[in-house]
Amino acid sequence: MTNWRCRWLRAFLGLIFYWSLQAAGPAAGALQAQESAPAVAEALPAAIRHSLNVVLPEPAPVRATADAQDPTQITAPVPGSTRREVTWRRLPANVLHDQKDIWLFPVHLAHGRHWLPTAAVVGVTAGLLTLDAHDVPYFRRTNSFSGFNSGFSGPITAMEIALVPAAIYGIGLVRKDSYAQETALLSGEAVVDSGILAIVMKDVSRRLRPSDIAPRGDFSGTFFRSPTTIIGRGSAFPSGHAILAFSVATVIARRHGRNHRWVPWVAYGTAAAIGFSRITLQSHFPSDVFLGAALGYSVARFDVLRNR
Repeated sequence: MTNWRCRWLRAFLGLIFYWSLQAAGPAAGALQAQESAPAVAEALPAAIRHSLNVVLPEPAPVRATADAQDPTQITAPVPGSTRREVTWRRLPANVLHDQKDIWLFPVHLAHGRHWLPTAAVVGVTAGLLTLDAHDVPYFRRTNSFSGFNSGFSGPITAMEIALVPAAIYGIGLVRKDSYAQETALLSGEAVVDSGILAIVMKDVSRRLRPSDIAPRGDFSGTFFRSPTTIIGRGSAFPSGHAILAFSVATVIARRHGRNHRWVPWVAYGTAAAIGFSRITLQSHFPSDVFLGAALGYSVARFDVLRNR
């Protein structure tokens, strides 16, 4: 079993290294092209440059008009649209800015904004809550996921979530790729933001884990029954692994999915496997995992990556 886990970790590390090399390739090529452009221009003979100037005359100056100078035609900047700096020094301030937006989200709802996606998430979560008592007994009886559970145990998946931003940042330093370094810092910012949200919700909900309930116990009355801890360790709602995994996956998929179509599939697929393992391990109910995934995506997509 230990050899199986080692093979899984080696494959996971190899996948991260390959993705980082592929993601940094286009940026390095563009930089090399920019550096070689002035040398090519200087290598042109003077006669050719002169002929180009003759064939392509300089454009005539545009006459300033009253309409062009009309101050009413100038678009005012949108508040909060300035791109925030992504550095170690700015990381604490960026997290505080994100937390302000997260906890003021009910204010946006009060003004009639974001009602449709919020209603969808709440509706699906409520539906899963009613089915939790029927789904959990199956995963408690079956042994079909014993091999899967050994490779996706809680400590292993937590290490994977922490390892991905660290590996991307280390490879970015070696390759001098600032874009990869920013991706790692944004992933860390998303982890902190999502972690704070999960801890607060866990301490408020205090939901029992499926493994804490007797085999023939009551699966319906699970809220406000777990012991209170500082970091919400004993509470199951929402899933901390799911919210952290999907926040990191969203940052990576959004920043590198356009140039590499396979990146979102790997990122979200890995996050989904981590979330599913929390159900098969009897650590969470399906509703816990779904809400954690939705919150992790939302925090990363609409707070951390906004204006970036």
